[in-house]
Parts: sequence; structure tokens; C-alpha cells
Amino acid sequence: MNVQNFIHDLRYCDLPAPVAALARRCLLDLVGVAASGRRTDLARIVTNHAARQFGAGEGRGARMIFDGRRVSPVGAAYAGASLIDSFDAHDGHALTKGHAGVAILPALLAFWEGEDLALDDREVLTSIVIGYEIATRAGIALHASACDYHTSGAWNSLACAALGARLMKLSSAQTREALGTAEYHGPRSQMMRCIDYPTMLKDGSGWGALVGVSAAYLAADGFTGAPALTMEAPAQQALWGDLGSRWMILEQYFKPYPVCRWAQPAVEAARRLMAEHGLTGADIADVEVKTFAEAVRLASARPATTEEAQYSLPFPLAAMIVRGRIGADEITGAGLRDEEVLNLSASIRLVEEPAICARFPAERFAVVSLGTRDGRRFTSEWTEAHGGPSDPLSDAEISAKYQALAGRLGDNRRQAIETLVMGMGTGAPAADLAELVLEPIGEAA
Repeated sequence: MNVQNFIHDLRYCDLPAPVAALARRCLLDLVGVAASGRRTDLARIVTNHAARQFGAGEGRGARMIFDGRRVSPVGAAYAGASLIDSFDAHDGHALTKGHAGVAILPALLAFWEGEDLALDDREVLTSIVIGYEIATRAGIALHASACDYHTSGAWNSLACAALGARLMKLSSAQTREALGTAEYHGPRSQMMRCIDYPTMLKDGSGWGALVGVSAAYLAADGFTGAPALTMEAPAQQALWGDLGSRWMILEQYFKPYPVCRWAQPAVEAARRLMAEHGLTGADIADVEVKTFAEAVRLASARPATTEEAQYSLPFPLAAMIVRGRIGADEITGAGLRDEEVLNLSASIRLVEEPAICARFPAERFAVVSLGTRDGRRFTSEWTEAHGGPSDPLSDAEISAKYQALAGRLGDNRRQAIETLVMGMGTGAPAADLAELVLEPIGEAA
């Protein structure tokens, strides 16, 4: 199936049951992450910026996720993707080295509201699947054809443009122009800069969503931007030939913890060692981690901000060892000032292991060695992060993660969202779900 046909012609009945189930899982997880993202300074700054700088203009506008204020669809997509990106617990894909859903859900909601669409739950799920299939392939293609390691906004912008083309019923020619414009303007920002110097720039997905939504509206007005070389260049054709038969949404991972995925193999290895040998934080005297080079660069041992904590390996590892968990409380507020965690974090040794480096990015491993105060030493096997396709989170774990992340919504609203999402696929109107996700939950803290 060619790209334009896939974007415009795919229907819910074309989706295999596991694909529809993954779309529901992705949606629930993203909503939970967005709810927790409201706690961050990044979210407060970005939503206020969007309210000031991205007015609704001539149309009815679109509400920002969990905020309620109306801005332009472009502004709503930018704010929503930045909100999700602010709390680093959203899904991703190994070969893209980044994230698709973070931009897809905000773009979908922005077009939905901005164009005053009456969507049923099947169309919502189908649009989500289209977004993941386009974004994931675009990400792999761009990494294969560009010399730099760029942020996710560079390629998830194409998925946002694709959703606009479908939902606004652009022609095939207009769709091609939208995709080319989104690719051209997608932010090819330097991901490793944000690894080495963590700030609120994060993974570029706010700007990717802004670009993709803009590209669709520009194409609707006659703006030209084709071709998207990641789709049309001969060297990339093989990636697009299996649209509708190979479902890359099934290859996404889900994070148990709100920190960089590269840190999570070490966290998982330590968690298993502690449980297996009945260890507590008070037992641990020293820690060594052998892992891949990119993870070793997550070296911020005494983070002062949420962003530094999320792009750290030793800090969340120390939090897991000392506190037995890594959640919002560990990477915000007082959690950043826990001296026991900070002291252990500063002592952790990070070592590049060539054999592990050779397996990146398709596989990400860590080996953790824990030394105890009474002289014992325990060393893990090569360990991958929990939540990937080979070791997925269970339905119960996804639900528990969502319930924990969405706690600020209140019991009734939180449960209503989960019930609606997990029951999607009947063809029922989806307006109630949109209302629950767009109405405010108070000021970001």
C-alpha cells in the first residue's frame, strides 16, 4: 500500500486485533504521562507561552491538554507534545532512538478540536495507528540518511502532517506537499547536546508537532514542499513497502520509569539483584555499571532540575537502590535533594563495555555490580530494560502505571478515562474522552 493510500484509506476493520490493542495501550499511557507532566516547570512555561503567543485566531481554536485554554491548533499541538515530553515516561522505539506518540496524540487532538470533528472511537484508534506507522518508518529512514543524531521532532513531524491530511481530507497531491514540508522543517536538533547538557529543550517533539500541524494547514492552502525524501528516495523505499502488513506499533516499548530509556537497563539490573538477594539501600557500599557509550554520557550525578534527573543514569539508579522506586516524587521537588540518593549517585562508576556498545541501538544492555558493606559482591547478567517487545509490561502494569501517573485527576475522572480507552473499538462517539483529556486539572506545579 503506498503512503497516501495508507493515510487516507486505512480503516479500523483493517487493523489486526493486537494492533488495535496496542493503540489503546499507547493512548492510555500517553494520557497518564501528560497528567503527570502538569507537575513540571517545563509544562507551566510552555502552556503559558502558547496561551500568549499562539492565539486561536480566526477559528474556534483547540484546547491544550489538561489545560482547557483555547489556542490555535498549531499551539495546542506544540503545548501538548511539550507537556508529554516534559515527563520522560512515554513510549518509544529502539531503532528510531526516540518517540512517536508524544507528538501524535497532541496533533490528533488539535485537529479534532480545531476542525470541530465528530470522531468515533474507531477513527481515533485508526489515526493513532497511522501516526505510529508513519513516524516510526520516517525516524528509521532519517537516521539512515542523515549524518547527525537528531531529536524525535525531526521525524514525528511527518506523522502529525499525515494525521492532518487524513482528518482534513486533503487530496493525495496536498498530502504529498504536507509530508514534504513537515520533513523539510522538522527540527533536526542535536539530541546528544541535550544528553550532555540537559535542559528543557528535551527531544524536540513540541516543535515537531508544531511543524507537522502547520505543514498540513499550509498544504490545504496550496503551499508546496514535496518530496519527502525519507519516503520517496530510492534508498528508503524498502521501509515503506510493507505498510499495512508489518505493524511497527507492535515494536514500541513502554517505560516503567520517567527517565531516559538508556538508563533503564541498569535500573532493571539493580532492581532484580536487590530483590533476588534481599538487599536494601543500607546494604550497598559501591556500584559499578558496564553499559553502552551513549548511556555512559548520562553522567549527571547530582541533578538540580527535573531535566537533569531524567537525563541521568546514576541518579535514578541510586534512587532505585535507596528508595526502591523511581516516580514523579524522585525527579521533582524534594526528591532532587535527597542526600542519601545524591551521595550514592556521585559514587557510581560508569564504564563503557565494547561488546554492549556493539549491540546499540537495536539492543541496550547493562551489567550492574553491587558491593555490600559486609564485603559481598553481586553482579547481574546482561540486562535489558523492562517494557520492550521481548519483555512487555503486562496489562496490569500498564494500568497501574496509568493510575499512578494520573493521580491528580481524581478517582472518578481517572477511572472514567481508563474505562473509555480500554473499551474503544465499538464505533461509539469519542467526544466524552476528548472532554476528559482537555478539561483543566489546575495549574502546573
